Amino acid sequence: MITDMTQGKPFRVLWRFTIPMLVSVMFQQFYNIVDSIVAGKFVGVDALAAVGASYPVTMIFMAVATGLNIGCSVVISLYFGAKEYGRMKCCVSTSLISTVGIAVVLSALGFLFSRPLMRLMNTPENIFSDSALYLNIYIGGLVFLFLYNICTGVFTALGDSRTPLYFLIASSVGNIVLDLVFVIVFHMGVAGVAWATFLAQGVSSLLAFVTLIKRLKGIETPEGYAKFSWRMAVKISRVAVPSILQQSFISVGNLFVQGLINSYGSAVVAGYSAGMKVNTFAITCFTTLGNGLSSFTAQNTGAGKTERISQGFRAGVKLVLCVAVPAFLLFFIFGPSVIRLFMSKGGEAAAQVGVEFLRIVSPFYMIISFKLIADGVLRGSGSMKAFMISTFTDLVLRVVLAFVLSVPFGAAGIWMSWPAGWVIGTGISLFFYFTGVWKKKSGIV
Repeated sequence: MITDMTQGKPFRVLWRFTIPMLVSVMFQQFYNIVDSIVAGKFVGVDALAAVGASYPVTMIFMAVATGLNIGCSVVISLYFGAKEYGRMKCCVSTSLISTVGIAVVLSALGFLFSRPLMRLMNTPENIFSDSALYLNIYIGGLVFLFLYNICTGVFTALGDSRTPLYFLIASSVGNIVLDLVFVIVFHMGVAGVAWATFLAQGVSSLLAFVTLIKRLKGIETPEGYAKFSWRMAVKISRVAVPSILQQSFISVGNLFVQGLINSYGSAVVAGYSAGMKVNTFAITCFTTLGNGLSSFTAQNTGAGKTERISQGFRAGVKLVLCVAVPAFLLFFIFGPSVIRLFMSKGGEAAAQVGVEFLRIVSPFYMIISFKLIADGVLRGSGSMKAFMISTFTDLVLRVVLAFVLSVPFGAAGIWMSWPAGWVIGTGISLFFYFTGVWKKKSGIV
C-alpha cells in the first residue's frame, strides 16, 4: 500500500492517494456529527449545547495532535522521497515517543484547567456540568487521540491512505453503535456520548499502532537507526511547531468567539454547535485534500522534482472544487433540513441560528478551498513562514471582526467574520504560491 508519489501522472497519483483520505475524514467527521445528533435528538437541546460549548477546548487538543501529524508526515515524506529509509524510521520512532509524552502532559493540564476554561468562556449555568463532564472524559482519551493521529501521519507520509480509512470505518461504526446503546438503552446522557468516542477511538488507535509497526518491519534498512534523536525531533518541530501554533491560535481564537456566542444564551449556542459541526465537516474535507498535497509536495521536494509540484497544485484545485461546490449547494439550499437533524421538538430558535450560520459561510467554500490547497504546497515544501503569515492573518481578522460586527448585527455579525477572514487569507496564500517561495530548497532535511 506504500506509494511513491514521485512517479506517474500527478492528477492520477493525487486522485488515488487523496480519495481514501477524503473518505476517512468524512467518516471521522460523521461520527463527530452523530455525537451531536444523538445528544440533541435523544437527550435535548441543552445536551447539544453542552457538547458544543466544550468543542473549542477539545479543538485545542486536536490542534496539537494535528500539528504533530503534519510535522512528522512532511519530514517522513521528504526522507521517503529521498530513499533515506534509516532516517525515515528514526523520524517515525522519534515522532511516536514524543507524541505520547506530549499527550500525557496535556492530559494532566487538561484535567487541571478544563473547568476554569469553561468559566472563562461564559458557559451558561444550565449546561455547565454536562459540558465539564463531556470534556473530562474526552481529555481522558487524549493519548489515544494523539497516537491515532501520529500513526495516520506516518501512513500518509508513506503514500498509504487506505489503511487509515479501514480503521476509521470500523471506529465510526463502533462509535455510532455505542452512542445509541449508551444514550438510548442505558440513558447515560452526555456522558454516554463521550464514552462512546473514548472507546471507539481507543481501540482504533491501538490497532493502527500495531499495524504500523508491522508495516515498518517490511521496509529494509542497510544500517541501524536511533529509536529517538533530539536532532530529528528538532527537524520535526520545524514543521510541527508552526502547524501546532496555526491550529492552536485558531482554537484559542475560537475560545474567545465561543465566549462571545455563549453570552447570547443556550439556544444560540446549540444552533451554532449544529452549524459549526456541519461547517467543520466541509472545511476538514478541504483541509484533508491540502494535507494530501503536502505529502505529494514533500516527496517530490525530497526527490528534487519540483516541476511536478505545479502540476499537483492544479490537480488539487480540481479535486477540492469537486467537494466545495456540492457542499455549498447542499448547505445553502437544504440547510434547514440538515440542521433539523440535530434538533428535537422545541428547538426552532436554535435551528434558525444554525441555518443562518450555514447560509452566511457556505457561499465562500470555493474561496477557502483555494487557500487550503495553496497551503498544502507551502507546508509540504517547508515554506512555513509564508504558511503562518496567511493563516494568522485569517485568524486575527476573524476574531477581531467577530467582536466588531456583533455590535450592529448581533450573532449574525459573528458569522460574517468567517468569510472576511477567508477572503484575505486566501489572497495571501495564493500570492505566496504564485511568487514561487516553495521552489526554494527545503531547509528541513
